[in-house]
Parts: sequence; structure tokens; C-alpha cells
Amino acid sequence: MYQVRRVNIGKTAQLDELARECGKLYSQTVTSFWRTVRKKGIWLAPRHLMRWHTSDKLHAHTADACVQAFFASLKSWRERRKSDPDAHPPRRRRYYFRIEYKSTAIRLKDGKLTLSNGRSNAPLMLDWSWELPKTVVIHWTGTQYEAIATYKQEAPQVTVTSDKVAGIDLGEIHMAVSHDGKQTFILNGRLLRAKRQYQNKLKAKLSAKIDVKKKGSRRRKQLIRSKQKQLTQIKQQIKDIEHKQTTHFISTLQASGVQTVVIGDVRDIRQDLDGGTKTNQKLHQWSHGSIRHQLTYKAERRGMRVALQEERYTSQTCPCCGKRSKPRGRVYRCVKCGFTFHRDGVGAINIRYKYREEFGVPHVVGAMAPPTGLRFMPHARVAREQSRENVCVGNCTEAATAFA
Repeated sequence: MYQVRRVNIGKTAQLDELARECGKLYSQTVTSFWRTVRKKGIWLAPRHLMRWHTSDKLHAHTADACVQAFFASLKSWRERRKSDPDAHPPRRRRYYFRIEYKSTAIRLKDGKLTLSNGRSNAPLMLDWSWELPKTVVIHWTGTQYEAIATYKQEAPQVTVTSDKVAGIDLGEIHMAVSHDGKQTFILNGRLLRAKRQYQNKLKAKLSAKIDVKKKGSRRRKQLIRSKQKQLTQIKQQIKDIEHKQTTHFISTLQASGVQTVVIGDVRDIRQDLDGGTKTNQKLHQWSHGSIRHQLTYKAERRGMRVALQEERYTSQTCPCCGKRSKPRGRVYRCVKCGFTFHRDGVGAINIRYKYREEFGVPHVVGAMAPPTGLRFMPHARVAREQSRENVCVGNCTEAATAFA
């Protein structure tokens, strides 16, 4: 397992030069690879391009990381095109690119993190009050550079104290709904949905103002800066809601004795689906991948097992009699036996049954306890490993400021 620390490091001429050099190296890799494919019909391996393209301004392993990043994207495209024939391979050149330092280029001494840029080049110096990281990746966030330090941690021992399994149904209205055989928990997502609606309105409003201004004018530049600032703030608020809600959700499941978490797999829900302009916008802004990732690593960090489960027809099948019917609204009512329950709760129940290979089989379901709602707690403390710190670059002596 890995722990990540994100650190804001501002903007300097040295960081711009390094990011530009990484972008140049990445672009050369893209150009050389596809030119060789087009003219020679040969697909080069990473080792060929790492020998072909190097840089005297970067550490050798940082230069290799630029080439490896392209091949990682190429591998991802090959996997993706198995299910999506319209997926596009990586072809874009980059003027700037992320700067990746591996363990061979990282040193820590007297509170200074030294990131080597190769022989005869000045290293990048950061004030660092933490332990030595395994890797450091520096990228541009839109307003400044951010260092992402990765630390390797021992995976927690999974001690099976019970066989309690919870099925989780991910949704656009409710972020996640779980059922463990007795209790149903609903993670309220209305606030997150409202933030995304406000984000869309803000984009439309500010874009309309920008479009009528003369290109290059001072007023247009002011509006662009204002748009970037406001959208960044909304983005951080959305991220804060997701982290606090998922942490609360996993903590609740752990307290109820859940040992295995089964998450419904909705990765291909957008393919070949056209529900109209509004529905399509909601589906494409639905951050189910981010929610699934956060639930996964937070559950594993607490020693719980996590599994993905295909969820076809789970919200349409009655868990009591097995009759399949499409629900209307947020309440599921079986047309055969009259079973009534929360629609997403039915999905979570059937995901759990699918994992246990009991899906579609009639079950005796008595009077079920009503679902328990988990609301957003704005003043909850986020996990320490997800905190963000501001530090100084170079010889700055100001203390780092930590944000909970």
C-alpha cells in the first residue's frame, strides 16, 4: 500500500524550465514512436526510446519516466479499446509535462529535500519536515506547482473476525448505498449534486461574459483569472465533500462489523447510452470512479476486503420473489409480491446476493429496518494522509502551513 502527501510549492523559473524539458522529451517520444509505426510498421519498446531520447538537463531516471509515461498511456489505451472501439491512443504533444523523481534522485538531510537534476545541473531544493519519500511527482495544478510524495506502507493484516458482507450500490443522486444483511446505509449526495449544478451554471455565466470581450483586452484577462479562481474553489469543495463522505461511510461499515465490501461495477454505464441532454450531462459528471477508488483504499487501509461485482438488473429484481420489473421514482415496489423498499437499497441487497451467488433466487424478506441516512458533516476532520501542506521552495525559512 502507498500513502500520498500533496504539497504546494508555488511557481519558480526553475520549475517552469524542468516542466518544459519534460514536455519536450515526452513530445519527442510521441513523435518518434508514431513516425516509426507509420513509416516502418514497427512498434518500438520502451527501452529503445529511453536510449534514443535523453536529456542533459534532467536526471537520467526522470528522463526515463517521461518515456515510460507515454507507454503507460499506450497500455491503458490497449486495455480500454477491448470494450470501447472508439478509444483513442495517446498522440498529443505536451509543451509542459510532469516532473517525476525516483528514489535514486531523492535525498533528505537537515530538513531539506534535494531532488537531483543530473550532473552539472542545480538540484531542486524543498523545505521538508517529513520522512524520505519513495517517489516525488511535480505537476501544475492551474495556479501553482504541486509535489506529490509517495510513501510505501505495509499492507494491514486482514484478520477475518466475521463473514459479514456489505453490498454497495453507487449512484448519481445518492453517492453510495450499502446493505449488510440487516442494516441499510444511504450516503446522501444531494450536496455534491448541487455543487456540480452550481459549477455548470458558473461556467456558462463566466464563459458568456468572456466571449463578448475583445481578445487580449485587460477585462478579458481579468475574467479568465476570475473564472479559474472560482472553478478551482468549487473543485476543492467537491473534493472535500467526497473525502469526508466516503470516510464517514467506511467508518460506519467498520463499526457495524463488515469484513468484506462488494462495490457494484458501473465503469461502462455511459457507453451506448443516450438519455437526453440533461441526463447525459449528469452521467458524464458523475464521479463514480473517484468514489469507488476512495471507498476501496479506505476500506483496505482498515483491513477490509474489497471486491467489484457486475450489477446488471440489480435495481430491477425483487429480492423477495425474484420478479424483475423497472422501478419508478426512488421507491421500488414489486408488482408480484408487493415488496417495497428504497430503490438504491434494493440494488445494494442484490449486489450482495450476486457476490454470494444467490441472485434471482426467492428469499424470505420480512419487515426490513428503514434505511439510515449519513449526511455530510462539514466540520469533520479529514484523514491525516489526505491533508495538504504549503511549503517554501529553496531557502525560504517560513514554516509550513497545514490544512486539515
